[in-house]
Amino acid sequence: MTTTYLDPAAGRAATPTNLVVPLGRGRRVPAARLGGKGARLDQLLRAGAPVPPAFCLTIELFDLFLDRTGLRREIIGASPATVREMIRARKIPADLAEVVLGAYHQLDGEVVAVRSSAAAEDAADQSFAGQHDTVLGVSGDAQLLEAVRTCWASLWSERAMAYRAPDAEPGRMAVVVQRLVEAEVSGVLFTVDPVSGRPNRMVVEACHGLGEGLVSGRVSSDSFVIDDRTLAVIEENIRYKVTQCTTLEPGRVGLTKVDARTRNAPCLTRDQLRGLSELALKVRGNFGAEQDIEWAMADGVLWLLQSRPITTTAIDSSPRSPYVETQHDSVMRGTLWSRMDIGEIFVGRMSPLGLSFARYHQMNVHSGCAAAVGVRDTGDPVGYMGYLHGHVYLNVSYTAYLLSQCLPTRDQSHFTTRFVSEEVDLSTYRNPFGSQPGGTDDLKAGLHWARVTVRELLRMKGKAAEMSRSRLREFDRARGLDLSKLSRADLHAELERYLAHYYDMHVGYMPFYINAFSAYGVLVELCASWLGNAGSNLQNRIKTDMSSLRTVASAREVWELTRAAQAAPAVLQIIQQRPLDAIVQALQEHPDGRRYWNRHMAPFLRANGVRGHQEMELTNPRWVDDPSYLFQMIRRYADEGFAIDAVVGRGRSEDELDTSELLAGLPLHRRRILQTVLNLYTTCSELREVARMAMITSLWTMRRLIYSLGERLVAEGALQSVDEVAYLDFAQIRQYLASDEDSRLAFPRGAIEQARLQHEYQNRLPEPPLSFIGEYDPTAAPAKPASTHSEAVSGVPASPGRVTGRARIIEDLAWQADEFQTGEILVTRYTDASWTPLFAIAGAVVTDIGSMLSHSSIVSREFKVPSVVNTKNATQRINTGDIITVDGNTGVVQIVSQDGASPNDSTAEKEISA
Repeated sequence: MTTTYLDPAAGRAATPTNLVVPLGRGRRVPAARLGGKGARLDQLLRAGAPVPPAFCLTIELFDLFLDRTGLRREIIGASPATVREMIRARKIPADLAEVVLGAYHQLDGEVVAVRSSAAAEDAADQSFAGQHDTVLGVSGDAQLLEAVRTCWASLWSERAMAYRAPDAEPGRMAVVVQRLVEAEVSGVLFTVDPVSGRPNRMVVEACHGLGEGLVSGRVSSDSFVIDDRTLAVIEENIRYKVTQCTTLEPGRVGLTKVDARTRNAPCLTRDQLRGLSELALKVRGNFGAEQDIEWAMADGVLWLLQSRPITTTAIDSSPRSPYVETQHDSVMRGTLWSRMDIGEIFVGRMSPLGLSFARYHQMNVHSGCAAAVGVRDTGDPVGYMGYLHGHVYLNVSYTAYLLSQCLPTRDQSHFTTRFVSEEVDLSTYRNPFGSQPGGTDDLKAGLHWARVTVRELLRMKGKAAEMSRSRLREFDRARGLDLSKLSRADLHAELERYLAHYYDMHVGYMPFYINAFSAYGVLVELCASWLGNAGSNLQNRIKTDMSSLRTVASAREVWELTRAAQAAPAVLQIIQQRPLDAIVQALQEHPDGRRYWNRHMAPFLRANGVRGHQEMELTNPRWVDDPSYLFQMIRRYADEGFAIDAVVGRGRSEDELDTSELLAGLPLHRRRILQTVLNLYTTCSELREVARMAMITSLWTMRRLIYSLGERLVAEGALQSVDEVAYLDFAQIRQYLASDEDSRLAFPRGAIEQARLQHEYQNRLPEPPLSFIGEYDPTAAPAKPASTHSEAVSGVPASPGRVTGRARIIEDLAWQADEFQTGEILVTRYTDASWTPLFAIAGAVVTDIGSMLSHSSIVSREFKVPSVVNTKNATQRINTGDIITVDGNTGVVQIVSQDGASPNDSTAEKEISA
């Protein structure tokens, strides 16, 4: 006998045969019964598109579930969180479950994706993409039914409710069950550029593995722009891709490594791009609107997973000038901009949150830094910095103009030439601001600089010591504070406290940085003036001892962590054999592990834990937030079995002997002057490291508070996930904490989506120049090739010596540190203090960005590792496995042979659950 059910909405009979609908087959059913996603997949399948087999649990089945379980009455008046828990906990009635499982057993392939398909989802005038849940890698009856309930419950998710009007009903939910494509490559295609809105431009984003990694922003992707008239690729941006999203086990999706041999290669061939584009044009024609298409490729076969209308507004993202406010025409056309090592923490493309915090720094902190180094007239903060395509630029013209009030930089060229890359010709450059601030008295400005500088030099050791004590107090206080229990007003007070501390620490840090910079500049000039050609690069060969640098000391302390782990076999076994994201818990659960953590790891993190990559970027985790990189280095150090003293003590005795003999030929008074300047440079460099730790600690305290706030905003429905703090504006965060405004009004969904699209669009753009004069037109820049090899790469010689070895491109420390082999040549875009432990085992270091006073240059010289920086594109012209010769005396990197990737590459050791 056939069981019948009553559809309470339509007032008609529903049978098992129409509660579950096979998509693309049989009699058509009304689109409203399938929800937005289900209806569009059904239409694609009926049009002959290559869509994986799927069936849809209709909206009537969802209604029957609510009625048969009594939930329709029970959820009245309940909070969204309570409704979600009630739905996930309630069993689906046996006869309904039988209908669902029957369709599942007929599906080709037992691993499926279970996708929500709400009634209003993916409508032509509104897209709810990402608001309801999708569960990937589902296998087996129990997992399937659980995933179905999860999708139903997501109708009451905070992020979905944030899209609806406050008093709107949740609506109704269908669910699509679709065979999971275990993709080798996947991504999205927009049939029109969703950001710039320029016509005839289709945009493809492609990544290795499942598309979930791309959608969540957890993996790097290639991007292509295709002319929809000719299907020719007119732009491409091929990134170094370290990780991919895959099914780790049934029901668990996470990250694994991309094979090292394919990381630099495009995800898609030209033929594959053409086939994808042709298919996209057919889909656009079928729906009669621009489309956002999710696709996947497995075994060379292309599949379409979803298609929805593009509903976002295009963004004009092609600024030509970094200025945040329009200036006089001569200033706009004549300003020199640079992003070479500015502050050593602004390097790299930043998130909207990071950029907005940089603007806060510009308007509230930077003038204090200028005053601290002796600038009498600190000028207008608007002129200090600028922003272009997600990068922060220093206004070199305005900075040099202001620094001309200080004696060492009275001649602006002393400052200007150190921030110029090869793209800029200074032969015709004239500072549009003039030679010195108008009306400034030279004598008064010089005396003011002298008073400030002498005071700083006299108190610098005591000030650095106090900054060190202050940073430890703030670290301990922050670690002991449960931010989740504070009121919004208390959070506001706490953030303002952190900002005051940041001001004090950054202003306190700046004189150490500038004085080290000045002393080094004097050293360069004296060597050139007194020794001629024989003094070339001598400033980098004069024997110094900066082994007490906080950065260098951190490498020694990682080695000591390794020794301590080796002394406790159970601890070393946990670190070497457990997945990186499981090590901390495993150590805490083992008695030897707890002792190791309390005696060794906790003190190390207190001393070094606020380090991280690109530290001004508040979204980047620090070592204390995620110690994965430390565990990678402990593994590597344990495998290598070296002694840190031997590494720090390795020398270039012949170079140092030659240097001593050369200096011995100078008159005594000149040797003494050189030694005095050298001592000043060494002292300022060491104290700069101490002060820098205080400054980055203040950044970490703010990051910690913002992410705690992010968790609250997720619970309140303003954010979909805590990662979305990356798309918030720092000024809005301060304003929100100071008010009682509803979070969903303070952080409107549309603004978050626009910020995300802006950021994603900027990530697709070619890297703008390191420095340029006037305005920059990104549309005139040539497309970046997938790989361009030539015999040599040139840069700035930062640390002397000559080494030939195998290159290894490192993009992500936490994922790749275990791949790095002793003696290999580290090739990367840029380094900072967090990279120091790798220097201890590197044969040489090559970077795209850098200067003589960047941390990588100083640490390379201390470890006596040959280094060439500021090559601009070494990571694009060199591949992992290439044999290269690095000449740190001349700044030339010779590509000896292109032998392919090293056989030691690890591709599967690390896994992190999604």
